[in-house]
Amino acid sequence: LATGPRQNNGIFYEIRTYDIKPAKMKEFLEMVNKYFHFRTAHSELVGFWYSELGAMNKVLHIWKYDNFAHRTAVRHALANDKDWQGKFISAALPLIEKQHNEVAYLVPWCQLGKPSKEGGVYEWVTFQMKPGGPALWGEAFRAAINAHINTGYTKLIGVFHTEYGLLNTVHVLWWNESPDQRAAGRHSAHEDARVVAAVRDSVRFLESQQNVLLIPLQCSPLK
Repeated sequence: LATGPRQNNGIFYEIRTYDIKPAKMKEFLEMVNKYFHFRTAHSELVGFWYSELGAMNKVLHIWKYDNFAHRTAVRHALANDKDWQGKFISAALPLIEKQHNEVAYLVPWCQLGKPSKEGGVYEWVTFQMKPGGPALWGEAFRAAINAHINTGYTKLIGVFHTEYGLLNTVHVLWWNESPDQRAAGRHSAHEDARVVAAVRDSVRFLESQQNVLLIPLQCSPLK
């Protein structure tokens, strides 16, 4: 009841979220920027961020895989990479309190985007939808996303629908020039009758929603 239409290929995205010990966040981020080239030598990193608002002491990174065999091969290679294991993993694991991962596909009507320029902020919005998958709520959800895009105040980067993890979950990644630009745009959108109508239709299928403001790391391809 949770899976549904996706891109017409085997590509998927692994979304990894780590809770970092509060006193160790600065140390962890410094290690990532210093040693993460050992990890990205094995597979494509989409983006790496730390949370600024909406959650604390969290990092989120997204990896792209051609298929599950590709991921298996990468994980095997990482386990045997002495630089990765010795310089990063062995030192980083004591700094991490909890790890969580999900496998998600881009929805079929979305291509992975890029920000208009470097230096902005990202918003990670997680929607927990009613059971039934996109066959139930897909069109209404798409209309709500498009209504926000049409206001022009924000840029859509990607819409991800979970395949493994908590099902009927949709993650939407937005980019804005600054938190203030995002706030002003949201204010305008709330007064736009088209946005209000689209959102009112889509929330019939919504169970919960969470927003997190993210800041990209130096090593992140999406900056």
